[in-house]
Amino acid sequence: MEELTSTSTPKKGPSVPAIPSVERRMFLRALGLTTVSAAALLTACQNSMNDLSPKISGARISADGVSFGEGDFAILNYAYALEQLETAFYMAVVEKKTFAAGSKEEMIFRDIHDHELVHREFFKLAIPADKRIGDLEFDVSSIDFTNRREVLNTARVLEDTGVAAYNGAGPLISKANSIYLTLAGKIVSVEARHASLISSLLQPGGGLFAGDYVVDNNGLEKMLTVSEVLGRAGKYIKTAINPASLLALESSKK
Repeated sequence: MEELTSTSTPKKGPSVPAIPSVERRMFLRALGLTTVSAAALLTACQNSMNDLSPKISGARISADGVSFGEGDFAILNYAYALEQLETAFYMAVVEKKTFAAGSKEEMIFRDIHDHELVHREFFKLAIPADKRIGDLEFDVSSIDFTNRREVLNTARVLEDTGVAAYNGAGPLISKANSIYLTLAGKIVSVEARHASLISSLLQPGGGLFAGDYVVDNNGLEKMLTVSEVLGRAGKYIKTAINPASLLALESSKK
């Protein structure tokens, strides 16, 4: 699998069309959100559409970096950090106009951006403010956004890494909070669709659809540890991260 190149997020993104109402309703219904929580989530998404400026205010920062917290909240913050990164990357693709306006690929990447934005805002709402990491700062400056294949390769690796991260973190969620596992399962299924779609754009014949770098000999999606995920994604996160508590949780479950 190719390594991700390092990259940076624009301070301000352009005005991106809102997620179509029908798609929003379908996604929120799939997540099982109530009318009240759905309304709050959509409001949060609207308010943040044009404000993707990287911030650190509110993040739980110590001398050793931002902590993910303890227990299930550490896992949710881990997912939240990855969704922030994916949203920032896709926002950069949209802003830098990698794909021609109105083209099939441009519409696909706008749709994926919108999905990631909903994922990001969902975690922002799901995690209590006093337990939640803040807005992280990213660097996507080394990606050549004029190079279609480089952008597609980066998107594929990000999505494959995200899916494997969810699969690896799922077993860490406590049985008492099975709702978290259910919701994570619904989100990771969307991420997997993104991964397969991007792979089909890279190689229409399907050679990248389910290669042995993502699927094992039993036909099961591979899992990645926290260290493996941060080894790939961490190079894009400028905010110092301290995953010690999450690593300890992962070690305790082995």
